[in-house]
Amino acid sequence: MTVVSTSSTNEGPLTPVLTANWADDRSWTLASYAAQGGYQALDKALGMSPDEVITAVKDSGLRGRGGAGFPTGMKWSFIPQDNPNPKYLVVNADESEPGTCKDIPLMMASPHTLVEGVIISSYAIRANRAFIYVRGEVLHVIRRLQAAVAEAYAAGHLGTNIHGSGYDLDLVVHAGAGAYICGEETALLDSLEGRRGQPRLRPPFPAVAGLYASPTVINNAESIASVPSIIENGADWFAGMGTEKSNGFGIFSLSGHVTRPGQYEAPLGITLRQLLDLAGGVREGHELKFWTPGGSSTPLFTAEHLDVPLDFESVGAAGSMLGTRALQIFDETVCVVRAVLRWTEFYKHESCGKCTPCREGTWWLVQVLGRLEKGQGSAEDLDLLLDQCDNILGRAFCALGDGATSPITSSIKYFRDEYLAHLEQGGCPFDPAKSSLFEEVLA
Repeated sequence: MTVVSTSSTNEGPLTPVLTANWADDRSWTLASYAAQGGYQALDKALGMSPDEVITAVKDSGLRGRGGAGFPTGMKWSFIPQDNPNPKYLVVNADESEPGTCKDIPLMMASPHTLVEGVIISSYAIRANRAFIYVRGEVLHVIRRLQAAVAEAYAAGHLGTNIHGSGYDLDLVVHAGAGAYICGEETALLDSLEGRRGQPRLRPPFPAVAGLYASPTVINNAESIASVPSIIENGADWFAGMGTEKSNGFGIFSLSGHVTRPGQYEAPLGITLRQLLDLAGGVREGHELKFWTPGGSSTPLFTAEHLDVPLDFESVGAAGSMLGTRALQIFDETVCVVRAVLRWTEFYKHESCGKCTPCREGTWWLVQVLGRLEKGQGSAEDLDLLLDQCDNILGRAFCALGDGATSPITSSIKYFRDEYLAHLEQGGCPFDPAKSSLFEEVLA
C-alpha cells in the first residue's frame, strides 16, 4: 500500500489529513492517535451544542464520500428531533465496489479517526447508539476496529457521561455477511436488523424510519472520519480546499497499470494527470487506454479525460460520476470487452433479485457480452446491448442496476471498433491464439 502526503495546506498537490498518521509507529493504537491530538476535536464538539456541530459540518461543505455526494450536514438536519423513538447513526463501511480501496486502509491504519468521528456525529444528531457496518470478509479490519472501540471505552471516550459532558453513547461494530448489495443503505439496514439484505421502498426515508423504524443517519466511513478535522480546524479551513461546490479533500485509490498504486489524499478537483505524475505514471513502456473515475459502476473515461477535474460537478459534466474515487488504470494491453464482461458478471452475481430489471437484465447483459467477447453474434448485438441497458437504467429498485449499465454504454461509446474487431476476427484480438495483435501490443 502506497500512501503519499506532501502538504497539509494547498501549497502542494496533496493534502494529508485522514492519511497524515498512517506511517506513524502503531498508528492504530489509542496512544499513537492521542499523541497526534486525537480526541481533542471531541472535547471541542462537546463544548458546542448539537445544532452548532451540524451547522459547522453544513458550512464546511462536506459531501458524502461514498459515491452520491449528498451534503452530510444537510442529511443530519433531516432527523426529526420531535420523534420519540431513539436516533441511530449507522456507518456504511461495507466497501465492496470493485477497485475501491479507501475505507479499509483508513480503518486499518487509523481506526480511532473513525471512532472519534462517530462520537461527534452521534452527538450532533442526538443518537445514543451507533453502528459501524463492516464487510464480513475483512476480518482483520473488524478485529482492529473492535480493539479501537474497546480502547475508547476504557479511556472514557465511549459509554456513559463521556468526558463529563453528560452525553452517553454505545458503539457496535457489526460484521456483514459479504453481500455487495448491502452497500446500498436500506439493504444495509435490513441486514443490520438480521434480515436478508435487500433495498427498501422509499419513502419512508431512513431519516424518518430507518433502523428499527426509527430516525437514522447513514454515512460512509470516510465521511464520518472527516468530521473531527472539520470540528478541530473549522468549517472555513475545510471549505478552503477543493472546488467551489466540491469542498475538502478525499482519498483517491489508484490501482491497475500504474507504477506506484496506492491511496493518494488530495483536494477534490485534482486531475488524473496530476495523480499519475505523483504515482510514477502508467507502467513503463505502455500508455493509458481507459480508466474508471469512481469504480466499475461509473462510466469509463479515456486518455482524453486526463485533465478533467476530479470533483462531483466536473466529472458529471464530462459524462461520468466521481463515485468512490476508485481510479482503475488500464493500458493498451487490456481488452475492454473482456474487462466490461467481468464487471457485468460481478453485478449479475451480486444482484439481490428483488426487481426484474436488475435480476433479469444483468443476466441477459452477460449472455450478449459473452457472445461478443468470443467473436460470435453480429454488429446488431451492440444495439441490443444498448437497448437492454436502456430498459434497466432508471427502472431498477436501487443503483446496482444503473451501475451495471455504465461500463457497457460508455465502452461502446468509446470503443465500438474494438467490439466489432471481436466479430471480424472471430474472437478476442488480444488473444494470441486468435490474432497477432497480442504480440504487437507486447512488443
